Amino acid sequence: MKNSQSSKLSDNARELGLLGFIVVLALLFQVRNPEFLTFSNLRDLLNNTAILGVLSVGMMMILLTGGIDLSIGATIAFSGMVTALTVSAYPTISPILSLAEGTLVGVVIGIIVGFLVAYCKILPIIASLGMMNIVRGLTYLVSKGKWVSAYQMSDGFKAISIGTTLGINNLILIAIVIYAVFAYFLSSTRTGRYIYAVGSSPDTADVVGIPRKRILLLVYTTMGALAGLAGVLWVSRYASAQGDTAQGYEMSVIAAVVLGGVSVSGGRGKVIGIILGTILFGMLNNALPLINISPFWQQAIQGIVILLAVISNVLIKRNNDRMTLRRRAI
Repeated sequence: MKNSQSSKLSDNARELGLLGFIVVLALLFQVRNPEFLTFSNLRDLLNNTAILGVLSVGMMMILLTGGIDLSIGATIAFSGMVTALTVSAYPTISPILSLAEGTLVGVVIGIIVGFLVAYCKILPIIASLGMMNIVRGLTYLVSKGKWVSAYQMSDGFKAISIGTTLGINNLILIAIVIYAVFAYFLSSTRTGRYIYAVGSSPDTADVVGIPRKRILLLVYTTMGALAGLAGVLWVSRYASAQGDTAQGYEMSVIAAVVLGGVSVSGGRGKVIGIILGTILFGMLNNALPLINISPFWQQAIQGIVILLAVISNVLIKRNNDRMTLRRRAI
């Protein structure tokens, strides 16, 4: 019983430590600028990190399998551009259809990347990097180098992100639903457990009969779907579709997931962790300008925090491994 409680506490140590760090950091920011913990600023913080949160779920699933996807920024741009062009041509189209169109575009891209990784055995970083360049080029081709601006978008389309449902901003509501669905999926379904198993030990997964190729295809397709959805939300929120939309944004997503304690080597991570990681990353983006930190220092500070998070992940993993060995010895 004592060993079980000790194991449970060690498993939650990363999330508890991160929560404590967020609280301390929030209080420090509040001391520097009393506007930080106001309702309006916290609402803006959540709105600004909602899309990041949606993407972090998909990236977490890929990292759990030991992979990575660098094509999501380009997927956001392409799905957003395709959807914006459709809305511009057919202003009366339903917002639901716009969401479905963008998501479907992302699914197709995700299937291609997943097929290359799972069945062609191309390294994830190579497959996704190649797809990133292809999709970014396609974005410029379909748009002919032009933008789709706010006046070309219907009010219904723009309301997808800036509207509210039951008093909650739609972006935040969508992020909450996605977090809840995937938290259940990863922790309470057989396929979710397979995802962890594939990342923990691919060879063992093959031996016990886990369909590793199909799992890899599933996680990359899911990432593509969420990136496609995020593309629609992005264009709707900012009322602008451009060829360079979300360029480099995949790095922010990976950073938020790593901050949340997801292991880049696979097999370890929780949805609650990426929620906290996303909030922390959003806090840094929101608070550093408020306390008049130079833009040049902002990126450096973010990099230092991410590096510290990776180091802490390694140290906590080593400590957990030692505790596991001790329990087995007993």
